[in-house]
Amino acid sequence: MQGIIGKFFFEFGVTISVAVAFSLLEAVTLAPMRCSQFLEAGHDGRVGRAMDRVMRRLTLLYARALEGALDRRWSVIAVAVVLFAASLGLAGRLRREMTPPQDQGTFTVRFQTPPGSSLAMTDEVFRKIETFIQARPELLKYFGSIGGQQGGEGNSGNLFVTMKAPKDRPRAEGKRRPVTQQEFMSVIRKEFAKIPGMRRVALQDRSQTISTGGGRGFPIELSVRGPDWDKLGDLAETIRARLQDSGLAVDMDTSYQVGVPEVRVIPDREKAASRGVTVAAIARTINSTVGGVRVGKYTKGGRRYDIRVSLADKNRTGQADISSLWVRNVRGELVPLSEVTTILNKPTLLSIQREDRERAVTVFGNVAPGKSQADAIDAAQRIAKEVLPDGYRLAATGGSKQFQESFRELILALLLGILIAYMILGAQFDSFLHPFTILLALPFSLSGALFALRLFDYSLNMMSMIGILLLMGIVKKNSILLVEFTNAQRHAGLDARAALLKACPLRLRPILMTSLTIVAGSVPAALTLGPGAELRAPMGVAVIGGTLISTLLTLFVVPCAYSLFTRLESGKQGGRRAEVLEALAQPAPGAGA
Repeated sequence: MQGIIGKFFFEFGVTISVAVAFSLLEAVTLAPMRCSQFLEAGHDGRVGRAMDRVMRRLTLLYARALEGALDRRWSVIAVAVVLFAASLGLAGRLRREMTPPQDQGTFTVRFQTPPGSSLAMTDEVFRKIETFIQARPELLKYFGSIGGQQGGEGNSGNLFVTMKAPKDRPRAEGKRRPVTQQEFMSVIRKEFAKIPGMRRVALQDRSQTISTGGGRGFPIELSVRGPDWDKLGDLAETIRARLQDSGLAVDMDTSYQVGVPEVRVIPDREKAASRGVTVAAIARTINSTVGGVRVGKYTKGGRRYDIRVSLADKNRTGQADISSLWVRNVRGELVPLSEVTTILNKPTLLSIQREDRERAVTVFGNVAPGKSQADAIDAAQRIAKEVLPDGYRLAATGGSKQFQESFRELILALLLGILIAYMILGAQFDSFLHPFTILLALPFSLSGALFALRLFDYSLNMMSMIGILLLMGIVKKNSILLVEFTNAQRHAGLDARAALLKACPLRLRPILMTSLTIVAGSVPAALTLGPGAELRAPMGVAVIGGTLISTLLTLFVVPCAYSLFTRLESGKQGGRRAEVLEALAQPAPGAGA
């Protein structure tokens, strides 16, 4: 797996593999030794006797329920299939995103005043921002600048905000908890837009930049590509505005930045030639009068300075000043510059962006609170199909591209893991049917995870997908316990139904023990406590929900499916079972004596 998600899953895979390997080593060496010294038969304590009573009642209740389920096998299978189908429908209603927003207490604000605004005007707007933000009790400190991060952008500014620790923040309105970072960002977004002279405000959550895989660090990044630069700007602005109005995205902006209007002087070569004026003379005249030329140097304070001569500032401020200039021709005559040139006043572009050898304009922004990153990207692509003409296209970049690629790779990893598990189980059970029966627990773990995520309003993201992938490995143990012990009972001479009714209740206790242990181990991650809780909680909730639902359904669906699949067993397996029964029926050596 490539990219950011590959880094996460590499560590996840190594950790799980090494942990399971050491667990296997401990189980076949130290565990039997400990049991031989410390295991005591019987539960004489009060807690032990109470637990035995509870387990006996649960076992009797389960045995009766299982007998009824085996009488209605197809009905049980049908209910399970309907439940799984309903959970898949629920998956489409879950929010999908790369990573959930975290309350790290830091974020960035980028604001713009109208194009052509001076630094003085932008500074005036920034002082109003300072007045507002300094009065907020959530604020710890801030740092601001105007003129753009790389300079040359007189109409833009940046603000880096650090909030107080959650315990020091005021309580949210109408709630008993402190104000969260997302709530404070919504306040900033709303109030900054009201400041006079403010053209556009965009906030960036620092916790979302880990998932971009490059780009500008926003969850939504889309590149509009095509041949004409000015038309790209218009199309990108249309997509930005419509996506912002859809309610799925906020803080939308484009990389098509128009700077201060510039005066362009275009020589008319035919007129210039008829008047004897060269293009070099035109350029030299404009450079000398507007740009200035160095005519000497002087020394002051131990340093050398240039002496430049040009028109006074008041005589070189606009298009009319340049039109009033005169240029000398090859015959030494003065000719009005306006007669041999065309002078245009047009906004300048700060930069021209290219991607994959095409001109491109990036549309970027944040997902609206409570909305899905996948829905926002899909909406942008639908808008692009409606507004982009032939020769222009929309491509996902940055965070959007990483999001799409990561979910494709996650699904591939999930399918590959199921295939490998089937192959290993097939080799261990020497059967094509029993591994399929065992893997029936997997769909129900997915159902439980999706139901739990929906119940607690969590999204389907990278961390919850890690939890689902973890479920693929741990929920099979319930099915393995049932199928393996049922096979042992059948080898002992029981038919399939009798073996199930005996084996499954006997395996109820270890199944509940392991399942509850997994749930208990996942509770700390599911609790939204401490820094990074927003990242851990979806994974813990997915594991808990998947384990509980899978355990409940496995206890009934797997026995019913096992009973139905016995009809499909090959004669080879029946012959082996007959050999085992025949061997068991023969008297042991020396029994006649």
